[in-house]
Amino acid sequence: MTSSPLLLASSSPYRRNLLQRLGLPFESASPEIDETPQPGETADQLATRLSETKARALADRYPAHWIIGSDQVACLPNGTLLNKPGNHEQAVWQLSQSSGHAVQFMTGLTLLDTRSGNAQNHCEPFSVHFRDLTFAEIDAYLRKEQPYDCAGSFRMEGLGIALFSHMEGRDPNSLIGLPLIALNDMLRNWGRNPLLET
Repeated sequence: MTSSPLLLASSSPYRRNLLQRLGLPFESASPEIDETPQPGETADQLATRLSETKARALADRYPAHWIIGSDQVACLPNGTLLNKPGNHEQAVWQLSQSSGHAVQFMTGLTLLDTRSGNAQNHCEPFSVHFRDLTFAEIDAYLRKEQPYDCAGSFRMEGLGIALFSHMEGRDPNSLIGLPLIALNDMLRNWGRNPLLET
């Protein structure tokens, strides 16, 4: 398969920083989509659907690209979905609910070839085990980092790491928003190897 220019379907600086690690040239653009969960949709179904929807939302504007879409959904042990909190009060609630529990993060990933319409989809699971957190710890953390634009109300690449007792998963990059191991697999499936790029 002939490779095409890469487009990251995101305005997230976290995802852009991650993708830069592969050393491949790329553009980025922000898709406008409805991220509302559908009735009965599980975390992995939602993450996968949103990642592909993001990629396809930009297909008309970039008809000769490989578009990378990614979306992340967090899920409490009782099945409650955790999205971006948006404010301090909601973030306090999310971290209070996560305290002492394992929270499952599902990161959907899509690589879309807009020339053919073909897409590869993947959902990367990653579990974060939270310490037993006091209200004072939660409040202090949120006031320091203000992670109100992050699913689950923390930034793993910052002080958020102090919230955890341990983590389980194949690719910690997925927690930040882009599973690079899976993306590398997808690129190689279509004949593009980041290790051999010049």
